[in-house]
Amino acid sequence: MKVRLSQYVAWIVTLAVAAFPCFAGEVAVLKNGFAIKHERREIVGDLTRLYVSADGSSFVDVPTADIEHFEAAPEEPVEQPPSADNTRGVGAKPVSSGRPAAFSARPVTNLSQVVNEASGRYRLDPDLVNSVIKVESGFNVRAVSPKGAQGLMQLMPGTASQLGVPNAFDPQANVDGGTRYLRELLERYNFDLVKALAAYNAGPQRVEQFGGVPPYYETRAYVARIVKDFNKKKIAQGKASAPQNNVAQKKSGRTKTSPAAKSNSKSAPRTTVAAKSE
Repeated sequence: MKVRLSQYVAWIVTLAVAAFPCFAGEVAVLKNGFAIKHERREIVGDLTRLYVSADGSSFVDVPTADIEHFEAAPEEPVEQPPSADNTRGVGAKPVSSGRPAAFSARPVTNLSQVVNEASGRYRLDPDLVNSVIKVESGFNVRAVSPKGAQGLMQLMPGTASQLGVPNAFDPQANVDGGTRYLRELLERYNFDLVKALAAYNAGPQRVEQFGGVPPYYETRAYVARIVKDFNKKKIAQGKASAPQNNVAQKKSGRTKTSPAAKSNSKSAPRTTVAAKSE
């Protein structure tokens, strides 16, 4: 009876903890081998929202069932000259004790780092790339669609070959190829995100055939889901930065836009998109 009671109490405590946001620098280790470093997390329905920025302006929604466990974020590595003292024996730094021994042998890929590096190479917003990955594969590196699209960004074999991606199930190669392809489509349609997303889903020939988003339910729903998720992140970022901007304006007593800011606003594409797929 005492054992059952203790188990019941432990279960209640676990639910109570899961119901509240967790504030800590930690890593969510997914069942597909990814690790997502985040500042805090909270449960949103059947999803776990991982806030990857300290101010909560950037986040990734992951199905809770896909998370294997959480562990403390490792300290940033400090480069030291190789020696017997710091590579073996007394001077060696122990691996994080929070990670199970069975898991330490499995290779882990930091999804945030992969997305940020690819986004930087092709000058795209990492939030947009994350939104595409979420809708395309749900962050499942082994995802395969009924039509044969593969990996995180669901590259068709022919497209993957053209992009120089030999293995679409390699997360880094897949995200690099998918991000590059999305950038090419944006340039092709003069940075019209809706058309670029429609072409990513249905193919450029269909977008050009219909002069815009094809009249396919799948494509229209696909574009709408990505735009909604992306705009949600941009709105959150706007709310997070608004108080800081107000404080800065009060201190300076001016709201005049600097010449540099004006120049940047002209060269940068819009960060939010109207939720229209027509």
